[in-house]
Amino acid sequence: MLDVTVIEDPEAAAVSLDPTRARLLAELAAGPASAAMLAGKVGLPRQKVNYHLKALERHGLVELAGERRKGNVTERLMRATAASYVISPLALAAVQPDPDRFRDQLSARWLLALGARLVRDVGTLITGAAKARKRLATYALDGEVRFASAADRAAFIEELTAGVGALIRKYDAPDAEAGRDHRIVVAVHPTVKPETPES
Repeated sequence: MLDVTVIEDPEAAAVSLDPTRARLLAELAAGPASAAMLAGKVGLPRQKVNYHLKALERHGLVELAGERRKGNVTERLMRATAASYVISPLALAAVQPDPDRFRDQLSARWLLALGARLVRDVGTLITGAAKARKRLATYALDGEVRFASAADRAAFIEELTAGVGALIRKYDAPDAEAGRDHRIVVAVHPTVKPETPES
């Protein structure tokens, strides 16, 4: 089972967003189960669960993990194909965000459009690498910083922009025939705190 996979197909996205099917995916991410085993957990008849499982299977969101005999019946044990799923903007291709439409480094909506493009591009790369049975060379840095003031935040942004810009100028080799283009996205945004009963 993959840790995370990207849903690019609009129909698969629609199937995964159904609340009952999303619950079944969550149950099957925890381990293989049959329709009969799942029926009690989700409060639906086995036949209804089977119907939903077939829809999930058609779109590659669940797969057969094995079979077992139970009396006169052979039960199919299903499992989720991933522990978690991300829906790519490709699923809404006609209305997906386009960061090239406008460019405003201080706009939260532009940052969101960049994030959507990141999900779309990396999802496409993961799919292609899996088909080619190759590893995908990526890198990510994640951290948090608490600024004492808005002025400190502005100074940090200025230094970050200068530092990353200098690295790009230093290593960019536009004429290298055997080179490969890479996209760099750096984002700074307030941290979203998990909700607590008090909040």
